[in-house]
Amino acid sequence: MLDGPPRHADIWLEPSPRRVRAVALGQVVARSGRMQLLFEPGRRPAYLFPRADVRMELLTRQPAPGPAGPLGAPTLWDLAWAGQTIAGAAYGYDTPRAGAPELSGLLGLRWDAMEAWYEEDEQIFVHARDPYKRVDVLDGSRHIRVALDGVTLAETRRPRLLFETGLPTRYYIPPADVDWTHLSPSTTRTACPYKGEASYHDVLIDGRRHADLVWYYPYPVLNCAKLAGHLCFFNEKLDIHEDGMLLPRPQSPWS
Repeated sequence: MLDGPPRHADIWLEPSPRRVRAVALGQVVARSGRMQLLFEPGRRPAYLFPRADVRMELLTRQPAPGPAGPLGAPTLWDLAWAGQTIAGAAYGYDTPRAGAPELSGLLGLRWDAMEAWYEEDEQIFVHARDPYKRVDVLDGSRHIRVALDGVTLAETRRPRLLFETGLPTRYYIPPADVDWTHLSPSTTRTACPYKGEASYHDVLIDGRRHADLVWYYPYPVLNCAKLAGHLCFFNEKLDIHEDGMLLPRPQSPWS
C-alpha cells in the first residue's frame, strides 16, 4: 500500500492486498486476490477485477459502449444466469483515454447489481472501503448536552466519540442518558461500509416531528463494536454543548 494517495494524480490505480468476491443471481461472479482500487476525484473508490478472475461465461457484451466519462467510453456487459438478466452489471475500458491508468485488462462490477460483496470472509456494504479513511471509536469524559428548540434531549459525561476522516466528530450517547420521551422510532435504515446498518429515531417537540435526527447501530461491524446501542444526534441539525460551550453546527453533506 502507498503511504498516501499520489498527489500528482487525478485518477489512479492501486493494488489491494484483500481478497474480494462478488455474488449475484446466486453465483460467485468474480473472485480475486489481485484486486485493483480505482480512485477518481469526487467518487468513492471502486474495485476492479483482473478479467481472468471474472466468470466471463456469465457476461454478454453490449453492442454499444456506455456514455463517455473521464476514463473514456466504457464497454458494458449484461449478467445472465438461469433465465435472469441484470443489464449493465459489468463495465470495462478497452481503450482508456490518454493519460488514464492502464485499465484494459480489468473489469468492474456495478456495486448495486451484486447481491453481496466480501472482503476476505467479511461482507461489506455500500462501496469499497477507502484505505485512506480511518474510523476510530474512543471512550470519552466530555460533558455533552444535546438540545433542540431549547429542549434537552440527552446529557452525558461518558460519550463514545467517533472520529472519521473527513467528517465531524460524532458523539454516541448511552441509552440511559437520553430522554426517550422525545424520540419516536423511524422506518429509515441506512448502511455504512465502515460501521454497519443504522436505524433511526425522529425527535418530537411540542407536537412537531423532526425526522431522522437520531441514529444508532444495533449490530455494528466488529471494528466499531463499542457503538452498539448508543445514540448519535445530527450535529448539523441540533445544538451540541461540549463542556458548557455551544459548538457550531458543522457543514457536511447532511447540513
